[in-house]
Amino acid sequence: MQIKQTRDLTSPYYQDGLAIRQAVFVAEQKVPAEMEIDEFEDQALYFTGYLDQQPVATLRVLTEGDFYHVQRVATMKAYRHQGLGLELMQAAEASAKKAGHKGLILNAQVTAVPFYERLGYQATDKERFLDAGILHQEMIKII
Repeated sequence: MQIKQTRDLTSPYYQDGLAIRQAVFVAEQKVPAEMEIDEFEDQALYFTGYLDQQPVATLRVLTEGDFYHVQRVATMKAYRHQGLGLELMQAAEASAKKAGHKGLILNAQVTAVPFYERLGYQATDKERFLDAGILHQEMIKII
């Protein structure tokens, strides 16, 4: 998979990632469209993964102190369970290391907790919570 990064909201990489988010979160998981795009869009670093020039996976990170806050991790349904999410998460971790961050934090949908545990993330003591009607668990990885 080829992974592209951008902070530019006019970039095709951002637009492709946004299309993946719309397909996965809004269409598939029924997250309200007005919740999917938020006030942090212009502050994030976006990663979009491509197979044969087709956008298939995306995530974004926000810098919060010494951490990257990983958000909006999504893979198109037809491309799941092929290791693409793993590859994208590894790219975000490499970027965090290069930027001198001490770790990554994320709010995992509870169904995705085992995926993140395999990547070395651990649940924090924060109680599980609902976001867009979906149960989440805060997780952290120190690098």
